[in-house]
Amino acid sequence: MNQEKPRIAVAMGDPAGISPEIAAKLLASPLIREAAELVIFGDRRVLEGGARVAGLALDIDVVSDVDGFRHYRGKPVLFDLNNLDPASVAPGKATAAGGKFALQNFRTALQYAGAGKAAAVYFTPFNKHAMRLALPSYDDEIKFIRDTLNHTGAASEFNVLDGLWNARVTSHIPLSQVAGAISAEAILRGLALTDASMRAAGFAKPRIAVAALNPHAGDGGNFGREEIEIIEPAVRAAVEKGLVVDGPFPADTVFLRAKNGQFDAVLTMYHDQGQIAMKLMGFDRGATLIGGFPFPICTPAHGTAYEIAGKGIANTGAGEQAFLLAASIARRQQPAHEAVD
Repeated sequence: MNQEKPRIAVAMGDPAGISPEIAAKLLASPLIREAAELVIFGDRRVLEGGARVAGLALDIDVVSDVDGFRHYRGKPVLFDLNNLDPASVAPGKATAAGGKFALQNFRTALQYAGAGKAAAVYFTPFNKHAMRLALPSYDDEIKFIRDTLNHTGAASEFNVLDGLWNARVTSHIPLSQVAGAISAEAILRGLALTDASMRAAGFAKPRIAVAALNPHAGDGGNFGREEIEIIEPAVRAAVEKGLVVDGPFPADTVFLRAKNGQFDAVLTMYHDQGQIAMKLMGFDRGATLIGGFPFPICTPAHGTAYEIAGKGIANTGAGEQAFLLAASIARRQQPAHEAVD
C-alpha cells in the first residue's frame, strides 16, 4: 500500500438508485483519486450504466480475480464480481436482486479490508428494504459488519458535517422503546466511543455536548426524570474519566450552541434527535462514519434517492465528504493496516 495514499475498498450500493451514478462520478474525480487508491467491488455493467447516466468515460482497470490482485497501477481498480444484470433491476424500485447485489459488494469489501488489504471501506447508498428482501434477517449496517468481521466491540454511527459530529445512544429502534433503552452505562459507552473516534480523526481533545431526552431537559423533573437519574450521572462519570463532556442540554438548542463553536460533537439520545438537525444544516454535505471497527467505514448521509435515479443530477457533495473522511482517518491509522501490493 502507498504510505501516502491509503487504499480504500468501495462497495457499490443499491443499483436502482443514484449509487451507480455516484460511484462513477467519484471514480472520475481528480480530488478523490488524489486522496486514495480506490478498489471498487461490484458489476462492470452496473458501473458503466452509472457512467453513462453521469456522462462520463471511466479510466479504470478491471480485474475479476480478487484474491490474485497484487499491483495497483495508478488507476482505480474495479473487482468485477459479475453479480447483476442491470436489465433485471428497474430504476427507482427496491428489489431482492438489488439488495443481494449491495450485500455481496459490501461483504466482499469488508472482508478485503479485514484481511489488511485496504485501510478503509466506503459504500454508496444502500436501500434497507431491498437488503431485507434479499436477507430477511438484515437489521442494519452495524450488525452486518459485526457478523462479517466477527467483531464484538462497541460500535456506532456518527454523522459528520463541516467538522461537527453527531453521535447517538440509541439508533434504529422504535421511538416507543427509546426511554427504556437509555442507561448511564450506554451513555458512558457512547461518550467513550465518540471521544476515541474523534481522536482517530484528528481531534486532540473533542468537546462533547450531551442532549437531554425530555423537553426543556426535563424541567427539573417536571417533564421526566431521565436527566436527573440517568444522563447527569453519566456525564459526571465521563468527566471523571477525563473526557471533555457537558450537559444535558435541551435538544432544541444544543445544536445551535455546537454550530456556533462551543462543542465539537453532540451525543443525542435517539436517531432523529440528531439526524433532523444535521440534515437541516447540510443535507448535501453530510457524511456517515461507522466507528468502533478496526478500520473506518464511511458513506454519504443521504439515501438512494430513487426519485432522481437515472437523471444524471445526483449531487456528490456528501459522497465526496464521506470518502475524504475515510481517507483522512485511514492515513492516520495506516501503519496498522499494511496492504498486500
